[in-house]
Amino acid sequence: MENIRRYFPTLSEKQLSQIEKLVPLYTEWNEKINVISRKDIGNLLEHHVQHSLAIKKVMNFKAGASVLDLGTGGGFPGIPLAIAFPKTNFTLIDGTSKKLKVVQAVVDELELENVTVLHKRAEELKQRFDFVVTRAVAKLDKLMLWSQPLLKYKQIHGVPNGVFALKGGRIKEEIKLLQKGAYTEVTHLTSMFAEQYFEEKCIVYVQG
Repeated sequence: MENIRRYFPTLSEKQLSQIEKLVPLYTEWNEKINVISRKDIGNLLEHHVQHSLAIKKVMNFKAGASVLDLGTGGGFPGIPLAIAFPKTNFTLIDGTSKKLKVVQAVVDELELENVTVLHKRAEELKQRFDFVVTRAVAKLDKLMLWSQPLLKYKQIHGVPNGVFALKGGRIKEEIKLLQKGAYTEVTHLTSMFAEQYFEEKCIVYVQG
């Protein structure tokens, strides 16, 4: 928890307490339903929570805004971001209902009233959102194909509505796959965090 406190000094004691509870919750659930690699569960705070919260370093979601976590898996980045932005509405979707059972249990246990968990694919959604967040789901061109129809036209933030994707690897090649003229911003996580895990990781913002 030291790193969470150090890197995110504005989090309240309540928020820090909720984050701390994620460790026993996921450890217990992971024994029943494997949502995080068994080898990686010991690194939950750094590899999953801190990684998810990196988006908080580049974007301040407003109260009343709506954010979609597309392909949430075990609840990342959606759950840590929902803790960090308690007045922002988060919808977490995934095509695997088994994983969502864990996500819903964690949401209920932490009493996160700003989170809706849905067993749906992106193309089945009817509502629109200010932003889409995602982690390790698909390449950027696919993400934009799924996300574009789900973004609201009206903007309430200084940053235009779009997608924040936590990515690793050859990001330049992925950006080339986007439509010509697409506006992107890449933030390398080494600019935020000192840990070796984040060396080749980044956040890519793509304007909708």
